[in-house]
Amino acid sequence: MDLQVIGKLAKEASYELAVTDSNKKNEALETIALALEANQAEIIEANKLDIQAGIESGLTDALLDRLLLDESRLGAIIGDLRSVVSLADPVGQEFDGKLLENGLKLCKRRVPVGVIGVIYEARPNVTIDIAALCLKTGNASILRGGKETIHSNLVLVKIIQDALEASGLPKTAVQYIENTDRALVGQLLKMDQYVDMIIPRGNSGLQQFCKENSTIPVIIGGIGICHLYAEKTADFDKAIAIIENAKVQRPSVCNALDTLLVDESIAPEFLEKLAEHLQPLGVTLVAEPKAKAILGDKAQAAEPGDFSREWLSLNLGVKVVQDLHEALGHIREHSSEHSDGILTNDFSIANKFINAVNSAAVYVNASTRFTDGSQFGLGAEVAVSTQKLHARGPMGLQELTTYKWVGIGDNLIRS
Repeated sequence: MDLQVIGKLAKEASYELAVTDSNKKNEALETIALALEANQAEIIEANKLDIQAGIESGLTDALLDRLLLDESRLGAIIGDLRSVVSLADPVGQEFDGKLLENGLKLCKRRVPVGVIGVIYEARPNVTIDIAALCLKTGNASILRGGKETIHSNLVLVKIIQDALEASGLPKTAVQYIENTDRALVGQLLKMDQYVDMIIPRGNSGLQQFCKENSTIPVIIGGIGICHLYAEKTADFDKAIAIIENAKVQRPSVCNALDTLLVDESIAPEFLEKLAEHLQPLGVTLVAEPKAKAILGDKAQAAEPGDFSREWLSLNLGVKVVQDLHEALGHIREHSSEHSDGILTNDFSIANKFINAVNSAAVYVNASTRFTDGSQFGLGAEVAVSTQKLHARGPMGLQELTTYKWVGIGDNLIRS
């Protein structure tokens, strides 16, 4: 597989996409949606091969859950794709316009980034999400999924490429690196002649490898060590319902709750009630000494490193803290800066928390599970960025654009 050829074809496709109007892009996306519906059985059969291979190779339950594509999930993904169609196209939007004293009219105009390289693991839904968002914003994409999802991805990409051709757009606007040799990731990271942005979606090892080896700007994110702090004024029943949702609804994803911090003034009563509620749901509480002293055999003792883990399971770290200050200190030390929240009825404390927590998404009396492109009204997402430059949080259409300055004069020269 010649990645240089793939890169060149992607760059050429990006030039065509950059001048493709919104109507044509939307028609292509609807054609893809119809093709996915028409080929649903083939997609699910291919996914079953990946699931079986994953079971045989010992993939964790969390990874198998991420890998699964059934009729319900595929329908939801197609729904997200159609949501992208309905959203406004940011490309061409002008903003920050002004007229200079010399008569020059200036503005910023949104334009596609160009070619986006995305490296990801056991999530075939990412293939559709990225293809849709990149196409809508006039970007070409080069995708490299993990070997555990190869059957699903090959079928999905073929369906997408066939739909692109049927729509009169270059099939090379979405390309997939079919060879699962990891050495190709290193090659992709050096293709700055063709690729304008790299987005790794995977574990911390993959993200660190991309940061250290890429000659292309890298967007880091998607690792969630998420916290909720139950402050002393929190409503117990409402707080526990939020904690349940954040932990139990889908524990294998990056916005699921990993650590609960509880104010010491309410800890004895609150933790007993929490354990009584969560244990029948299969949640294992992993407690530091103060919390373990309260919970006894209703929790297991935390080990070194537990509060720096993304559980991706029904384990929940629990720690008793003295006050807001200690809660913030713990979050700063252990958070991945993905999603963190506070449960409180004190608005002043909530505002201090919002200002002090340096995460991409910060919540007051709400589940961390909302950090998601679809939930945020973005249609879908390419990734959840936890860095500060260019984009933060769920990356939708606008985050896949950059801008250029446009200056218009009346035969104007600089004096």
